[in-house]
Amino acid sequence: MRRDHSLPQGEIHRVKIQSEALQQNMLGDHTLRDVDIYVPHGHDGVGLPLLVDLAGYTGSGLSRTSWRGFDENLPARLDRLIATGEMKPCVVAFPDCFTRLGGNQYINSLAMGNWADFLIDEMLPEIEAKFGCGGDGKRGVLGKSSGGYAALIHGMLYPQTWSAIACHSGDMGFEMAYLPDMPKALRAIAKHDNSIEKFVTAVDENHNPNHDDIHALMILAMGATYDPDPNAFCGIRLPVDLHTCELDKDRWVQWQKWDPLFVFDQHVDALKSLKGMWVDCGDKDQFNFVYVARQLEQKLKAAQVTHIYEEFPDNHFSIDYRYDKSLPFLSEKLS
Repeated sequence: MRRDHSLPQGEIHRVKIQSEALQQNMLGDHTLRDVDIYVPHGHDGVGLPLLVDLAGYTGSGLSRTSWRGFDENLPARLDRLIATGEMKPCVVAFPDCFTRLGGNQYINSLAMGNWADFLIDEMLPEIEAKFGCGGDGKRGVLGKSSGGYAALIHGMLYPQTWSAIACHSGDMGFEMAYLPDMPKALRAIAKHDNSIEKFVTAVDENHNPNHDDIHALMILAMGATYDPDPNAFCGIRLPVDLHTCELDKDRWVQWQKWDPLFVFDQHVDALKSLKGMWVDCGDKDQFNFVYVARQLEQKLKAAQVTHIYEEFPDNHFSIDYRYDKSLPFLSEKLS
């Protein structure tokens, strides 16, 4: 819903990208991907910075640009911020990266597909060639939850691509983020003969899965992302015994290799090279991410990494209003 219809409106262009990077994914997900591109009013995109917004788990870039009742979608928010002068004009990309397992962490995975390659090697060149935006030093990535995780890990792994990042309530500190949910996931799988394949198939066939099933599916998505098994159904394996929930330490180490807190020291120089870094989290986050966000803040301070860190009085959900702060920050750093 647009709050002020008098504000000039940017244009949304839909681009289709046939991906080679995703061809071998084990989920059977389609490889022709839509990307919505926001171009601000009065611009054709040429010379503007490019921001990439990565949706959280169960989301898609296409849902980010859809109409919302009683709230702004991202294009309406961008129109308002740019028209009022709070934000400098930017092109913003909203890629559809939804998967059979309900979401994405946006890294390369044998099971999920090579999503980092899709974003960096396929999507960015297509958009920049078509709209004349972005380029070295003028690209930023942001997101919330899984998208916030992706912004942070991409800033660590691909500083030659991204020059500024914003992480809202992002996954990190995997012992706190994921391990507490393992028993709940196992209970959901147990209802299907303790078979991951039967559980995923049942979710596929259910057009209205319940909250517990979605949460269990998310844990399976993390397993397929961080530690895929080429011999398992959809490449999914968990770092716990399906019967006893006992932790397999060898498997857990593979997950930790993707934990921003666990690998922080290896990527300090990458974070220091960024033009801008924004991190925030609600102090009532249901997944307790505020505590791991505070750990990240301590590490950033100790390493003297320039950044902005904020906590706000809210939980994990319905916090797009925080983009009123991160979007102007990123546009300023990249302009």
